Amino acid sequence: MKRISVELVPRDALRDELAVLKESGFAIDLINIPDLLRFPTRSWEGAALAQQYFPTAMPHIRAMDVDLERPLSMGEYLRQNQIKEVLIIEGDPPQDMTHTVYPTVTTDVIRKFREELPEIRVYAGIDQYRGSMQQEQYRIRRKLQAGAAGFFTQPFFDLRLLAMYADMLEGLEVYWGVSPVESERAKSYWELKNHVVFPKNFAATLAWSVDFAREVQAFAQSRGDSVYLMPIRTDLTAYLTGVFA
Repeated sequence: MKRISVELVPRDALRDELAVLKESGFAIDLINIPDLLRFPTRSWEGAALAQQYFPTAMPHIRAMDVDLERPLSMGEYLRQNQIKEVLIIEGDPPQDMTHTVYPTVTTDVIRKFREELPEIRVYAGIDQYRGSMQQEQYRIRRKLQAGAAGFFTQPFFDLRLLAMYADMLEGLEVYWGVSPVESERAKSYWELKNHVVFPKNFAATLAWSVDFAREVQAFAQSRGDSVYLMPIRTDLTAYLTGVFA
């Protein structure tokens, strides 16, 4: 397997979680930091902190936060802190009017990074639930043309769907996403917000989530791909201990 990435939210407990992961000795190559407006720490600040514990950290950059008429606002910070990789996502609109957003799309921001910060490796997202495979394939081609070096997917919950996307993405650098779902409430969230159709054998338990993550790891290892673990609303240590057992 190429690399294993773990996503950590930039909340107050971030430093403690990084210390726990570092001390655990888990085979983690990369820390991903999402950019969530409800927290005061921006993703690039969280990534700089994460690099005190792990060699590589990747902040998520929200396309709608980028003003194409101005230099990248976080550009100098990324250079000063030697952050070499970023993930460009669309981003969700803010809940209030205190945060300025722009009608900027991901391909615009990918190009802007390639022009202003060519030393930074730029990744893009894949959302396998927002439309048809044909529509997502078109978005992927557009992002490649803009300069994307690779892709991070939304979490998969069915190896059959993952295998179909693997055929479509043959030859590209891909991080296959997985995330634990441990309650019926969490399952409903994925069904309603992301339009996920769970397989018949799915169970909203830690054990099922761990077993599935291990299956995805084996699949990625057989192809030389990477894995993107998103331990959302779970016991971080318990989940990762099971995954890396």
